[in-house]
Amino acid sequence: MSEFNQPIDSSRFSRESQVATMMRNVLAGPEQYDELEIGLWGCPFDLGLGARNGVRMGPAAIREASRYIRKVNPTTAINPYKLANIADIGDPEMNMMIQSQALEDIERFVAEFTGKGIVPICAGGDHTIPLPILRGMKKGGYIDGGISVLHIDAHADTLDTLGDEKICNATPFRRAVEEGLIDPTKSIQIGLRGTRFAEDDIQGSYDLGYNVITMDEYEEMGRAGVIDRIKRAIGDNPCYITIDVDGLDPICCPGTGAPEPGGIMMRDMQMILRNIRQLDVIGGDVCEVMPHRDPTGMTQLNAANLIFEITCLAAENIARKKGRI
Repeated sequence: MSEFNQPIDSSRFSRESQVATMMRNVLAGPEQYDELEIGLWGCPFDLGLGARNGVRMGPAAIREASRYIRKVNPTTAINPYKLANIADIGDPEMNMMIQSQALEDIERFVAEFTGKGIVPICAGGDHTIPLPILRGMKKGGYIDGGISVLHIDAHADTLDTLGDEKICNATPFRRAVEEGLIDPTKSIQIGLRGTRFAEDDIQGSYDLGYNVITMDEYEEMGRAGVIDRIKRAIGDNPCYITIDVDGLDPICCPGTGAPEPGGIMMRDMQMILRNIRQLDVIGGDVCEVMPHRDPTGMTQLNAANLIFEITCLAAENIARKKGRI
């Protein structure tokens, strides 16, 4: 492949011009899947929420905010558009009246394009969606199961049920282990904090075997210590990055359904991602953006920047595997 898709050049054309695609990338459909290596997409699903509603509006808001992202990472100097062929592949068609049907629709959509070897990078949507995404990746033959997750969140999302519901945004990382999609012993959860339903609220993560860094432990370890722990936990296992924006401090991301004071700052999150370049990053998502709770637009802007960071990691990983660098 001699030439890759390029986003609209914001140094020449107004950032407000054209329809808002993710980071102003080409919009591609299934007929282009054979040419693509990274698929940026949105998942406007919010049928798994236990608190405020409205994250189905997140993907559209993130796309709009992503107009302001340029091509080159300022720390790593990665230009993902020189390393891999990237496009916005739109959103799945979902029946949003029936949760189970919507989850199947997401799974089918993901299976179709990851079956072509396309790396999935998603703007959510509530944090139920890693479950159907991982199911789709396995159904499409993109993964065999037992991958690592780097999970940034204020909450463990490993409850067995919430309100008697087995699949919701409080349970995906238990269901994914039970289904053999994730190897918890090679996965890590970072940023857990906030008031809890009960004393054993996050015990499920420890019982399942996850590596866990609570926010109190994060503060004691420092950013460099956390980065080292991530590398040791995941090693060379294929890694999916999933970020619930409530893992960040509400100063950075107030527009979310369950904000928790005392979280990770955006600068720390950027530098964590920029210092794990050796990981085998095979996909990712940024979830729980609730635009109407943040009139400043900062939440969706930060989410868009995190999607760019994951895209840089995935593009460099592709280029490394294919001998382009």
